[in-house]
Amino acid sequence: MPALDQSEVELRIPTAYVDGYATALAANESLATNYIQHTTMGDPVLDPIMDELAELEPSKLHKFVEAGIMQQEDLREAPEALRKFFDNLGTPDWLDFDAFRPGVSAFHGNTQHILLAFICGVLVEGFATLISKSFAITGRVIHTHRRLKQNNRQLVEIFFPGGLHRDGDGFRLSIRIRFVHARIRQLLKKSEEWDEAAWGAPISAAHLGYAISVFSMRLLQYSVLVGARFDQEARDSILDVWRYAGHVMGIPDSILYTNGKVASDVYEIGRLCEPPPDEDSVLMANALINSAPLIAGITDPKERRSLTRLAFRLSRALIGNELAKGLGYPKSAGIGTLFLYRLDQRVRALLKAAQIARSENFSLLLQISAFDDSGMSYRLPDHVKHVRSSDW
Repeated sequence: MPALDQSEVELRIPTAYVDGYATALAANESLATNYIQHTTMGDPVLDPIMDELAELEPSKLHKFVEAGIMQQEDLREAPEALRKFFDNLGTPDWLDFDAFRPGVSAFHGNTQHILLAFICGVLVEGFATLISKSFAITGRVIHTHRRLKQNNRQLVEIFFPGGLHRDGDGFRLSIRIRFVHARIRQLLKKSEEWDEAAWGAPISAAHLGYAISVFSMRLLQYSVLVGARFDQEARDSILDVWRYAGHVMGIPDSILYTNGKVASDVYEIGRLCEPPPDEDSVLMANALINSAPLIAGITDPKERRSLTRLAFRLSRALIGNELAKGLGYPKSAGIGTLFLYRLDQRVRALLKAAQIARSENFSLLLQISAFDDSGMSYRLPDHVKHVRSSDW
């Protein structure tokens, strides 16, 4: 991860980060400064293009974005800047698709554990930052159920064999996310509600670099805590998959991890730099956990309450009491939660044949992910407020 040249980049510290930056400096001056530099940066490649296309009719923008992602002939009609963007996507020198195989296999062998860790640990921790501000201002918190299913689908697709190839749905979803981020960033910057002096850039490169580190290294750690098993080859491979997904999503190399050690360092320094969770993070985290029963398709009120309580207990056991308290979690006894959960899962595994378990895992993937019979949508939001935007 080549850091930005700190001698050439003016350090502007958003006021919300002043205290955290001072603490992080004592831990690692170079990484702390690099993280803060990225809080005022979005997508240095795509953002200027989206600004250039700001006046383009939304229907045409959607058409051209879909054409670029799907490699369709209509891209020839697109503005030159957008054509060049897709022409220059390319692949990084470090990419090795063969290195993804152990990670893909390990994912499908540990599906339930990974999904549980993703929902109860990874997403909560990722949204316990100032990135929650974008959800609060746009009003997307109340659509957490949909957001969760979209996150789950990306997870499923990037770990599908060939999913991150140019014509794979993992690639297409990841680059669509890049366009959605750029569009929301553009809309928020124009909004009077966004306080750039306090929070930096909306959906900043720092937040995305932090999030991809959580999605990869912390996902591995949390999955093991709930019962997953990985050898070192699988661990390295899962990191490789997420690293390339992050690259496709437009995370600058200067904040994108290169290996597990760097991913852990980005997470640790970001955790120090970020301010404590505020009411927006509290709303986002609680909405995520409360969405778990809906994702699982549970409609019985009593069963839904029971699963929600379990999800909160497991989440607390994963993220720790301090963060759980900061996120306003209900009080619960977390002692032994992970042990009892793992024990229950092992007993269940002994009662099922491996083939049945694999079949159930695949059914689970379909159930918790946002699969739409009409196909994948490449529309983008056209208003900063979710309720006033066209469907996307």
